[in-house]
Amino acid sequence: MKTLILSLLIAASTVHASEYVYDSSGAQTLTKSQQAYFGPHSDQFKYDPRMIRAAQIAAARAFPQPTMRCWHYVKDALVAARLVSERPSTAWAKQAGEELCSKFGFRKLSISNPMKAPVGAVVVYGGRDAGHVELRTTFGFASDFVSRTPYPRPLIGVYVKDA
Repeated sequence: MKTLILSLLIAASTVHASEYVYDSSGAQTLTKSQQAYFGPHSDQFKYDPRMIRAAQIAAARAFPQPTMRCWHYVKDALVAARLVSERPSTAWAKQAGEELCSKFGFRKLSISNPMKAPVGAVVVYGGRDAGHVELRTTFGFASDFVSRTPYPRPLIGVYVKDA
């Protein structure tokens, strides 16, 4: 299973390094053939290779089952992909969006369905406990584990990095 996921990610990462999410200086939309990797709503977004790389890193490091350390793994992926200049300091996953916006130049998208999030987007969920956070991938979602479907919690928001 992990080999299949990695194969999909490698295939998706070979698209073009010039795809950006909301970077007006180098932003590009996907071609029709590239959209096959990124889903039916991918033509609405422009892609940043660092966000795609963060999703790849999270998927590569993920376990088959949850470990209850989702925010830890997403932080690691964001740092490794150089999307953030330092490791985020908030403790709870449901605080991720606020910190990413206030300290690291992310912004919240007007998306209420995680399946419509662009590849690489940080998806944050609430709940009575610490919440959950994951990165949108070409095949689904990744944090401390991989999933084809969004986490079953109330969505707080979908966040992308402005360049």
